[in-house]
Amino acid sequence: IFLSFQQDVIAGFLYAILILVVFHPAVDLIDNFNLTYKYAPFIIITFEMTAVEKIEEQLASLHIAKRSTLSEEPAYLLDIDVSKPAQSESSRFVAVSCSNKSIRVYNRETLNFLREYSSCPGILNGVRFAHACDSIVFSACSDGTVKCWDIRLATQKAVQIFRGYPSNVFISFDINCSDLIICAGTEKVEKDTFLVFWDARGITNCASTAKKPLGVYSESHNDDITKICFHPIKPSLVVSGSTDGLVNVFDVNKDNEDDALVSTCNSDSSVSFIGWSGKDYEQVYCMTHDEGFCWWDIAQLDTEEPITLLHVQDVRDAVCVGNNSLRYLVGGLYHEKADKLFLVGGTSTGTIHLFSCSTDGLRLVGTLCGGHSATVRSFYWNLADESLLTGGEDAQLLLWKPGAAERSLAKKASMKVASSVQKRVRVHSSPLKSRKK
Repeated sequence: IFLSFQQDVIAGFLYAILILVVFHPAVDLIDNFNLTYKYAPFIIITFEMTAVEKIEEQLASLHIAKRSTLSEEPAYLLDIDVSKPAQSESSRFVAVSCSNKSIRVYNRETLNFLREYSSCPGILNGVRFAHACDSIVFSACSDGTVKCWDIRLATQKAVQIFRGYPSNVFISFDINCSDLIICAGTEKVEKDTFLVFWDARGITNCASTAKKPLGVYSESHNDDITKICFHPIKPSLVVSGSTDGLVNVFDVNKDNEDDALVSTCNSDSSVSFIGWSGKDYEQVYCMTHDEGFCWWDIAQLDTEEPITLLHVQDVRDAVCVGNNSLRYLVGGLYHEKADKLFLVGGTSTGTIHLFSCSTDGLRLVGTLCGGHSATVRSFYWNLADESLLTGGEDAQLLLWKPGAAERSLAKKASMKVASSVQKRVRVHSSPLKSRKK
């Protein structure tokens, strides 16, 4: 054993010398270039611009490849998620949360309808696939549960139910990147608002018994918790947004809610969307129901630098989109390859706008027309093949791909029905004070 240890030490020492000999000169060259060459900053900026320009070109080449068939009961398509593929495989399923209180599942490539799940009389809110098993799909329910179905089974019955407390009405939820924790947010009932947590282990084994909560957070929000989003790569971090205007970041590994609260940021309005961005996803952003946008750098919490990267009170007044006016925001996406945060918005006639974000403001980078005939409510941008899924109030699910061609581009008539989300949303215009930096 001792001889083996000596060999390992010698091998490690020789390997370190090899790295220094091969890579150290290259590092020196790069440093000298940055310090001495006066055009170095312009070259770096050019590389960044090239990445954004590439995204713009990809967006410009997007065309409708597939269009789902309208169901017998048309509904607004409020949320979209795509199954997480195993290595060397592509995503197989698309799940959509609909305004008729159901979850619909489609084939990823053909958009053929496969399954529909409901929880009547409860209302299903949001949809997520498990990360480790692409046939497991979740949704939060107004009856105080988070339900889990297995697409492989020809049954409407949930294979797992995560049960909350008697007064809970869940309107938002998410599952962390390791499939270990589920978190759901409630409507405000009397004076109570909760973030409820469950142990999600065992879902891929299709256990049928109802699970009780691990615990709750009850002090950090004072109104409906509209959005929850776990960190993409750090399973213990989660961000929540509420109609109270606050965006809270928690580390659920801590023993109690006070210690778990990493930061509280104030959007000054009712939160409609939240997400993570930046390298290592150390930034948080949100959109509001009155079309505002806020962007914070959580990595600066322990420094003297300001954490606010950008705050736009009304995006509709801050960007120029030509003849097609911007009416609303749908959501955001951080593009890892381009190291850019993008926002998606649109018009009441179905036009889709894409904006890039920087600390200087928002800039229009592309527009998609000819797909939807009414407001687009949801999207999913697949960075692997640069395809885009969109769902709208015209009850259509569209798959956009670069250079694709569709036989018929006839748009369907808009539906004039009120969704459960519209009925529930109320905008808070009163200013709120931030609890932490």
